Amino acid sequence: MKFLIDNWMLISIAVASGGLLVWPMVASGMNAGALSATGAVTLINREKAVVIDVSETDEFAAGHVGGAKNVPFAELENKLPLAAKNKALPLILVCATGARAHRAVAVAKKLGYDQAQALHGGLKAWREASLPVEKAQA
Repeated sequence: MKFLIDNWMLISIAVASGGLLVWPMVASGMNAGALSATGAVTLINREKAVVIDVSETDEFAAGHVGGAKNVPFAELENKLPLAAKNKALPLILVCATGARAHRAVAVAKKLGYDQAQALHGGLKAWREASLPVEKAQA
C-alpha cells in the first residue's frame, strides 16, 4: 500500500497512457456497421452491393450515389424488401450526413439484411472523397 501512495503519480500516468492506447479500439467499435466511401466502392465493385439512399425524395433528386435506389427512411420497413430483394448481397445505406443511414441499419437488420452497413459521413463523405454523384433527371 505504501508503494501505491508513494508512486501515485507514476501509476496515474501509466493508467492514462494505457487508456489512450485502448481508446482508438473503443472509438472504432462505436462506428460498427459504418463504412468508408472507399470501402463502399470496394463492396459495390467486388460484391455487387446494393446502395439504398434513405434521404427524402427531394434530397435524393438533388444528388445521390450513382445507381442508388431511393427508399425514404419513413418508408424503409415497407419498401426495402421491394428495392433490395436479395438479402445475401451487401446493403449500403446512405443519407446526406450518415445519421439516418445509421438508424436505417437497425431496421434493415431487423428485416433480415445481415450485411447492412451505413456509409459513414453519408453523401457528404462520398463527395469529399471525390466520388461521382448523380442527379435526378427532370
